[in-house]
Amino acid sequence: ATKCTGCGPGYKSPLDAMKGPREEIVYLPCIYRNTGIQKPDYLATVDVDPKSPTYCQVIHRLPMPNLNDELHHSGWNACSSCFGDSSKKLDTGTDPRAPQMHKIVEPTDIFWKTGLANPHTTHCLGSGQIMISSIGDPSGNGKGGFILLDGKTFEVVGNWELPGEAAPFGYDFWYQPRHNVMMSTEWGAPKALAYGFSLEHVKEGLYGSKIHVWDWTTHKRLQSLDLGEEGAIPLEIRFLHDPAATEGYVGCALQGTVFRFYRTPKGEWAAEKVIHVPSKKVEGWALPVMPSLITDILISLDDRFLYFSNWLHGDIRQYDITNRRNPRLAGQLFLGGSILNDGPVKVLEDPENQSQPPPRTIKGKRIPGSPQMLQLSLDGKRLYVTTSLYSGWDKQFYPEMIKEGSVMMQIDVNTANGGLKVNENFLVDFGKEPNGPALAHELRYPGGDCTSDIWL
Repeated sequence: ATKCTGCGPGYKSPLDAMKGPREEIVYLPCIYRNTGIQKPDYLATVDVDPKSPTYCQVIHRLPMPNLNDELHHSGWNACSSCFGDSSKKLDTGTDPRAPQMHKIVEPTDIFWKTGLANPHTTHCLGSGQIMISSIGDPSGNGKGGFILLDGKTFEVVGNWELPGEAAPFGYDFWYQPRHNVMMSTEWGAPKALAYGFSLEHVKEGLYGSKIHVWDWTTHKRLQSLDLGEEGAIPLEIRFLHDPAATEGYVGCALQGTVFRFYRTPKGEWAAEKVIHVPSKKVEGWALPVMPSLITDILISLDDRFLYFSNWLHGDIRQYDITNRRNPRLAGQLFLGGSILNDGPVKVLEDPENQSQPPPRTIKGKRIPGSPQMLQLSLDGKRLYVTTSLYSGWDKQFYPEMIKEGSVMMQIDVNTANGGLKVNENFLVDFGKEPNGPALAHELRYPGGDCTSDIWL
């Protein structure tokens, strides 16, 4: 992009992005809700430049004006989808290392203009607008609609979906303009998930199991693909980065599965299970069977590797997806979790016959919690990891993380043959924050990354 005269933000193609500069800073939302600390959430800037004197440190904190916001995900006003428009630019302020508040969109604006609440995933559009998925309505019920913001004023424009077309639940989404399609997923009703997880809520129908297919031009919901029990709670969804691709993957939390979705020869969309991480029979835990709980997935920019985190079992997995229908496990790494060999849980039966992992210590600190949010460097060689999922769930499953705070780690990736290795010299300990231990969540690079940018 730096060599392109008159071009817009981002990169011309995913492969061009892989040649982009190495990341120097990362933004992370840090959360105090449910921790007992009465301080506002904040946006942290972390220095990830090995040449910098402040490497591996939080170098700036931007506090929110309110308490208990539960900052969660973030996005940009412009990205690679605007590459062809020189009038668009990505603005992280006069100093990207110390971002400042520009505008606040109040909940009431969203309630009154869209009937939606609990905004989640943000994507910029080629039109210059910003689109944000919602999880619920103002009463805490599930409602999968989409909020449109003006890309210049950041005022609420209204709903993206047509009246009456919202899905029963919402969560993540990804669009593929060349094929006039958008896919969205389902978590659950905010009133059910806000303070923790209960299987009873699943039985009561308060969690989703569908992928929704939308016409990108008319905004109509065309199909709802029910993934059934095996696909319960489909969370992060990713098309392949190649803008001509007609397939992608979605991670389904409850049964530890990954489904491939694809367009059929007839022009409709379908889904098939391609990965299953089997649950383990255990004792000393809340339930007799422990699912892996796949919570975050991403795809490398060359569409070769798929990565995901198993938040309960405690491992990150790397799959070679060259054969799209038959992913091959290429790397695996345990970084905490609920089945550590010195913990209270004993694995009685494991279909994968893996031994219980030892606790992980980096730079003298035993890692609390489990790997959760992931972000990959543009060149695919470094995988960044944080451990917080959602404060109410953190408190339920990893109470020690509430006391100690979460961490940020870096994994070195073998991009030739596959393989994952911890960088033993990298750790950001959010347990040492000035206002007390914080829960760090999603990771973003200024200028876009492999989970924010979509190519037209």
